[in-house]
Amino acid sequence: MKTKRPFVLAPSPDTRILPKNYDICYQNRWREMDQYSYIAHVHPNYIDSLYKEYKENPSNIDSEWQKFFEGFDFAVSEVSANGEATFSPEEFKVYNLIQAYRAKGHLISDTNPIKERKDRHANLDLQNLGLSEDDLDTKFHAGEELGLGQAPLRDIVQHLKNIYAGQLGFEYDYLIKPEVKSWFRDKVENDSVNHKFSLDQKQRILQKLNETVVLEQFLNKKYIGQKRFSLEGGESTVPALDTIINDSAEYGVQEVVIGMAHRGRLNVLANIMGKTYENIFSEFEGNVDPDLTRGDGDVKYHLGFSSQITTPSDKTVNLKLTPNPSHLEAVDPVVEGFTRAKADLLYEENFDQILPILIHGDAALPGQGVVYEVLQMSQLNGYHTGGTIHFVINNQLGFTTSFEDARSSNYSTSVASSVQAPVIHVNGDDVESVVYAVKVAAEFRAKFHRDIFIDMVCYRKHGHNEGDDPKFTRTARSG
Repeated sequence: MKTKRPFVLAPSPDTRILPKNYDICYQNRWREMDQYSYIAHVHPNYIDSLYKEYKENPSNIDSEWQKFFEGFDFAVSEVSANGEATFSPEEFKVYNLIQAYRAKGHLISDTNPIKERKDRHANLDLQNLGLSEDDLDTKFHAGEELGLGQAPLRDIVQHLKNIYAGQLGFEYDYLIKPEVKSWFRDKVENDSVNHKFSLDQKQRILQKLNETVVLEQFLNKKYIGQKRFSLEGGESTVPALDTIINDSAEYGVQEVVIGMAHRGRLNVLANIMGKTYENIFSEFEGNVDPDLTRGDGDVKYHLGFSSQITTPSDKTVNLKLTPNPSHLEAVDPVVEGFTRAKADLLYEENFDQILPILIHGDAALPGQGVVYEVLQMSQLNGYHTGGTIHFVINNQLGFTTSFEDARSSNYSTSVASSVQAPVIHVNGDDVESVVYAVKVAAEFRAKFHRDIFIDMVCYRKHGHNEGDDPKFTRTARSG
């Protein structure tokens, strides 16, 4: 039985020469076919004519073909006797392998800290792309596309796995704007595998991680069984938020508005917002001052807080954590509305100076319609806030419900594609990878003023809350 190969890159004959300003139509040419791809059986004269058009006027052809011909100097390396350029079908297979990893590598990335990833049929085996192990030692010019030069297939595959199948999974292939997609791809392929943290940066990460762990351990011993919605299992959240705030300050942000639900809220109040331990412990003792502005029945993990901090580079940032009831994602429009109002009235519509951060749970994110309602307005003139950084504390579980019984999409973040927001999936146990992911997010938001999602895959060390039996409410049934 013939194997279906779902990935295709080749253009159709009627779109060989394309206008300069073409965007959405470009996406329509990426489609699934039962064959390997059109390019596998297209007439060589068509490819030659496309190459000649590229040599005469590169701007007349699609940008992906421009990159391809730049990377594969076939006119020099593979020339026939009569002087006309010819092209090896095997080269195109390797090129399609590279494109397949770019599109679907996140499906095999090592992002789950507690179990094997679920098989989502990425079909990235060599056989699915028309190659075999016999080709592993053959050198291909396709390596130019990854900056490897002419390289053996074995090295190309390993390089792709290092980039796309490690503890970071990058989901960005659906991005339409060429400049956005090109920037993100360059960041992924040329920066992520080479990035190194300085000693000072590592010490800062360790400091915030230690603060997070110590607070949770103390609360667990001092206030046994009291609800606190522990951050244990997702401790990397605090170093991540610290990095977003510090990096964003370098990009000109003066105020950060944060919205989040219960998980980790007390730790964020203490170790990000600067709320004193004395105040937090007093609330555990029941000594909460009555305040009608909080509403009836609010508890310590619903309350908001405002503060001003100084970053390690001596920049001042105003922080606001908005109050949030048990409806979880109800805070999203509050954060966006507050941000927009302050941007208009205080910062003279300069969105570089104020940043909204929304911290989601993996069950509430796809489960509550308010998320999409807010997200789909993110690029409208009347509601735009300069891009929101979405951070998902992905416990892989909604109360007692496994994600397989809670949503139809591959990811809780699949809604991101509706507004062309890239997603970085990351293993929550690898704190340096988490911090790197949010550094990219902060830079992306500052440069393009668009939303971006960080999907930190982690777990709950205790139950849904500390009063539950963790046997029923702790971990998901499958990865």
